[in-house]
Amino acid sequence: MGFDGLVFTVLDYGTLALALWAFVDALVRPAAGFVAAGKLTKPGWAAITGLAVLVIFFFRPMSFLGLPAVIAAVVYLVDVRPAVRGLRRGNSW
Repeated sequence: MGFDGLVFTVLDYGTLALALWAFVDALVRPAAGFVAAGKLTKPGWAAITGLAVLVIFFFRPMSFLGLPAVIAAVVYLVDVRPAVRGLRRGNSW
């Protein structure tokens, strides 16, 4: 394996880890937080990020289908996650 192969292997596993992180995070956040933050619902983001994981696993991240999957995972992590995470849980005491 040459340098190019190493770069693509790191890219493949890195984007898969990124999408898995987004998927697991979407699953563990409370559903009410998505609505309160004005974002798409929890099942919607779980489906989008789960589909992104499958696409990245079966296709290369820089393919026709892989690039939108990477973008979807990044959008969740930089836009939705901070909005949902910033909300408080339960009582304000």
